[in-house]
Amino acid sequence: MRPAFEIADVIRQFGKQYCEQEKPTAEQLRVLNDLLNCRTATLGGHEERCDCCHTVRYSYNSCGNRHCPKCLASKQALWIEKLISKTLPVRHYHLVFTVPHVLNRLCLYDRKLYYSALFDACWSTLKTFGYTHFGAETGAVCVLHSWGQNLSLHPHLHCLVPAAGYDLKGRWKKLGDHQKFLYPVHQLSGVFKGKFLDLLKRRLRKNQLLTDFEENIEEAYEKKWVVYCEPAMANAEHVIRYLGQYTHRVAISNQRILKITQTHVSFIAKNYRTGGQKKTITITGVEFLRRFCQHILPRNFVKIRYYGIYNPTTKRNLKLQFQPERRPVEKEIQRSNETATAVIHRIAGKDFKKCPHCEHGKMVVVRELPKIRSPAIAISTLFYKALQ
Repeated sequence: MRPAFEIADVIRQFGKQYCEQEKPTAEQLRVLNDLLNCRTATLGGHEERCDCCHTVRYSYNSCGNRHCPKCLASKQALWIEKLISKTLPVRHYHLVFTVPHVLNRLCLYDRKLYYSALFDACWSTLKTFGYTHFGAETGAVCVLHSWGQNLSLHPHLHCLVPAAGYDLKGRWKKLGDHQKFLYPVHQLSGVFKGKFLDLLKRRLRKNQLLTDFEENIEEAYEKKWVVYCEPAMANAEHVIRYLGQYTHRVAISNQRILKITQTHVSFIAKNYRTGGQKKTITITGVEFLRRFCQHILPRNFVKIRYYGIYNPTTKRNLKLQFQPERRPVEKEIQRSNETATAVIHRIAGKDFKKCPHCEHGKMVVVRELPKIRSPAIAISTLFYKALQ
């Protein structure tokens, strides 16, 4: 069911006012422009006709932007299937590494530096604990999230960690005997805190920026840091599908937007301090876009990363042999060539080629609709024209 309101509606109504007040970057303008034009005639599409009742339907192309809530369903399904086929058949743990908000000022100044340090410190911590506690090289799949339920800036990493590793003698080793946690979370928190802040200081000093953020870093040393660990799950497939909920997400989905007025936007948010109860938050349209744009990642920045025994290079160099049963090669090749429509049909059972009018015929493409092309102009000018 199509939601009543979309992020594109917010951009269309408040985008020009937001740009005039907040001065977004070129990358933020590019993302807003993509979301505004997603599945519209601007991006082109095709005309379809039912081979039974001759009903005509026009379908427009998606923008494909990773920040678009309408373009992620098939990507998420494909990612889950691919990871399941490569995941070790062992117990897995879900860990969440969070950072105090006193460092948000630095994150807003240089997202790439901040997020890179977050990934590096997280894996360095997990790798250290793997060797010190079990004498083994472990692994992790780490996914970056930067938002809270109210769209505030809340950078954190969701990590999938297997209870298995590769010891110094080249043998596979089972890790952890406790069902609730793999490593002591209080020790994890302290080590992660030290590594992350040390990395920030080194990289800021290299860029001659340490004095600008030294006060924030010293305040972060005084804060209590928390690493959250969920109990081990039943099997690899179960935990992959669970983590899949966190991968191809954006700061807010269209379904959460309740109302758009002339000046404000209302949306649903969960309050985890009260057991996940839902509440309605109302803010101005400009503030909504300001919060949303905080979570636009730097261009070409990778938000899902594979470490240790889950890293393809490590697996190749160590010649790791501990592999789960794989699907037949023919099926893998066939699925690798699947379109987004075919993936949704196979996984969700929804056939988009079926005629919605007579429900018997198939929709056949009869004509391609070209993109609405314009001369090469600045992104900001293109965005303003789209809002008119």
